[in-house]
Amino acid sequence: MSRPMLTDAFTLERPTLGKLARYVAALEAGWSPDNLRGQAAAEEQMAAIAADSAAFVASSDDPEGLGPPIKAPNGELMARLPSISRWVWDGDFCGSIGFRWQPGTADLPAHVLGHIGYATVPWKRGQGVATRALGLILPEAWRLGLPYVDLTTDPTNLASQKVILANRGTLVGRFTKTAAYGGTEGLRFRIARPAEV
Repeated sequence: MSRPMLTDAFTLERPTLGKLARYVAALEAGWSPDNLRGQAAAEEQMAAIAADSAAFVASSDDPEGLGPPIKAPNGELMARLPSISRWVWDGDFCGSIGFRWQPGTADLPAHVLGHIGYATVPWKRGQGVATRALGLILPEAWRLGLPYVDLTTDPTNLASQKVILANRGTLVGRFTKTAAYGGTEGLRFRIARPAEV
């Protein structure tokens, strides 16, 4: 049996208290918005929500990069960049996508693997969630005047590579992640700002 396609009502939503229960349900079901830190990140988020759900929701938009440092997979704390997070929604929670940038340049510091990261809940995978979410968040980068965005993935993550390629991404090359991210090999892709934008 084929999986149903997402409806035209598919959107990126700014996190709200009204939708938070569906986000928490996904965390409790074992999903994590952080593909690198996995369950540890999910547990940290559940604790933050329990401590102050309003502050957690408010932290999803940080266009000035004023929030606390980001924790790398090895536990190292790193400077936060300006960023926004959106929840992928088709009438229910499907996953999350985040966009981060460095003001005034398309370059990123070495501790930031890419401009955009996404994570789809397991029960919605294979339905085009990440592909459509990436397409919907790209205009945020173009509004800031970025000439391109970079995304990275592991060489074995074929699903993520397909998402990027479906959004006109091209392979830039292989690179070695910093020690904070395990020093393993990664693939860097780039999506250029369309001429018509």
